[in-house]
Amino acid sequence: MDYLKKYKSFLYSYYLSSGVRITAGVILPAVIFSFFDMLAYGVAVSLGAMCVSGTDNPGPIHHRRNGMLVCLLFLVVVASLTSLTASYPVLLGILITVFCFVFSMIGVYGSRAISIGVSALLIMVLQIGHPGQGKEVLIQAAYILLGGLWYTGLSLLLHKFAPYRLAQQALGECIAATANYIRIRALFYDTSSDFNKAYRQMIEQQVIVHQEQELVRELLFKSRYIVKESTNTGRTLLFLFRSLVDLFEKIITTYHDDYKELHEMFADTEIMSRYRELIMLLAAELDDISIAVKSGRRSRETNTLANAIKETRRYYIEMRNKKRTPETLEYFIALRNILSNIEDIANRIHSLHLYTSYRQKVTTISESDDFDRFVQRQDFSFKVLTDNLSLQSNYFRHSLRVSLATLAGYIISQYLQVGHNYWILLTIIVILKPNYSLTKKRNFERLFGTIAGAVAGLIILYFIKDKTVLFVIMLLLALGTYSLLRTNYMLSVIFMTPYVLLIFQLLYNTPLKNVLTDRLIDTSIGSAIAFIANLLLVPVWEHEQISGYIATAIEKNTAWFKTVVTHFMGKPVLPTEYRVSRKDAFVALGNLSDAFTRMLAEPKWQQKNLTLIHQFVVYNHLLTSHIATLSHFGQQFAAINATKDFIPVINYIETELCAAKAIINGEEAPAESARPANWQQIDKRVTTLMLNRQKELQQGLTDTDTRHLLLQVKSVTDEFRIIHDVTTDIKKSSLQLKEATS
Repeated sequence: MDYLKKYKSFLYSYYLSSGVRITAGVILPAVIFSFFDMLAYGVAVSLGAMCVSGTDNPGPIHHRRNGMLVCLLFLVVVASLTSLTASYPVLLGILITVFCFVFSMIGVYGSRAISIGVSALLIMVLQIGHPGQGKEVLIQAAYILLGGLWYTGLSLLLHKFAPYRLAQQALGECIAATANYIRIRALFYDTSSDFNKAYRQMIEQQVIVHQEQELVRELLFKSRYIVKESTNTGRTLLFLFRSLVDLFEKIITTYHDDYKELHEMFADTEIMSRYRELIMLLAAELDDISIAVKSGRRSRETNTLANAIKETRRYYIEMRNKKRTPETLEYFIALRNILSNIEDIANRIHSLHLYTSYRQKVTTISESDDFDRFVQRQDFSFKVLTDNLSLQSNYFRHSLRVSLATLAGYIISQYLQVGHNYWILLTIIVILKPNYSLTKKRNFERLFGTIAGAVAGLIILYFIKDKTVLFVIMLLLALGTYSLLRTNYMLSVIFMTPYVLLIFQLLYNTPLKNVLTDRLIDTSIGSAIAFIANLLLVPVWEHEQISGYIATAIEKNTAWFKTVVTHFMGKPVLPTEYRVSRKDAFVALGNLSDAFTRMLAEPKWQQKNLTLIHQFVVYNHLLTSHIATLSHFGQQFAAINATKDFIPVINYIETELCAAKAIINGEEAPAESARPANWQQIDKRVTTLMLNRQKELQQGLTDTDTRHLLLQVKSVTDEFRIIHDVTTDIKKSSLQLKEATS
């Protein structure tokens, strides 16, 4: 993506729009109250708005509204209790410990509950320096309540004016993530690429794509005004998303696993580089669609991609006619399948272009009553909380870690002669995350971002003295802080540090040296405590829980495979059943890949059985990819391949996958499955067609019925054989992992 597209993409993203909304919600109260010489109360209102904004994450509007209102209730209670106990160090220490545990534990109720807990802890930390009694506490709480209500009203009002904007922006981000995934796939067609590195990048990007898809599902399928009302915009967004998921399935299909072999076979041709250029053009088209969807405007399609495909098709035919021999026939089938898939993806992208106008007629989606099957409903029962009150729960361990680390930070802050020592607690709270890898990443980003931001703040304050100019810069820094908080935490902290320095300089005229020293020392202490707590206090390591992700990935792939092979049984495949099983397989694979990525960031001594687990990740990616490929062929060639010869193969694959899952879960595995004895019959059919086709080629016959039949039969047979072999490898790896961990 070029820099102009990056700029446009960010300009229309929900990250920037949320940054503008939060900046306005936080800054305006302080500015307005300052005109009436009530700056202290204005700051309290701004604090309330800032804390509530932390829970205003993307999601259905009723979830956002309820989350902000619940957060507001907690803010008032926590702020009041903290102010009342702030003059009593021992009592305050107990309160900090209890609050940190309780508000970390509510994370069992989902990501929005996590945000509410963090906001409650944030107001607790900020109120530590504001002890009060009686009426004074109530007044402070009232202004915090006012700030929260102000921001909640602002957010709901903006949604009222543009109800589809957030869904459009999230869908645009999902399209952009898919475009980046295609770019990584293009690396396999570049001779100079490191294929192992490209494969790791592909796994990481696939996690991002699945996360974006889940967010769009939440926004679309849980929003009643989209799935129930018959507005053209809502129907179009649903259609665009469904088409995008179908498109992603086509993208992950694999027609040849050994790209090095293809490069070697066609080293003296341009075919691989031409394929790479086509794939990059596909990504560029998706970038344009992404920007158009986010901006609510129609994308402009050019003839560049269509012309490039025509030229590549012409080049392929000429090369095939010159180089095709009986020995290279199999490789040319793979090349033809790849090119056909690129053309299919291009046609689907063309359809996406058309629907960005919102004027195309969208057929009624008959599955509207089944949308609930595509999203998970959060269980808010008290039992969920009590079930997690044990060391077996990651949430319990995390809550214990946060409460003990924050208590340690509070005790240390009592003995340090440093101002603003509540920054120590703030650093600990925002850095500590449920897993080691994310905490480690946040720790580095917070520390480095603070240092870099401090340098930037010094430069700004050294060269600029005009308060009006400094105020404008502070607004821009606030916008950068809130816009980048969810996408680039380090850059957000770099903006945040001079933003904080300017606040103290403009509002309180605090000496720069004091603020800067406090910021650096307190952040360093908080980072050190967070690092030690993350490493030593009831840590959670990925090798302890990754087997669950492996078992789930196997289970969901098995269910998807059962749905796909229905094509070859002569039975219809129900669209909803297919899409649900596919979604579950994609999500499970994304969770497994994400867990493995986190494991790679952990200390070396905790990366146990890394090679075996890496094999599982690779095998599951291969399995998902080839099930998608089999589905593609099933939709095209099911009729000619509806034969009973595949039934023993299908049964063997399902049995082996179930056995692998049982082994991973520590259960008794079923008896050893007998290998299907009818491969000979299946191979005989393919061999006969291959021999007939080779004879035709020797006779100079090109386009014949045998050629088309061979493509249909061999493509399906090869996919069944590959899935069969991958399944066997998964079973073997399951046994090896069991031996390694026993």
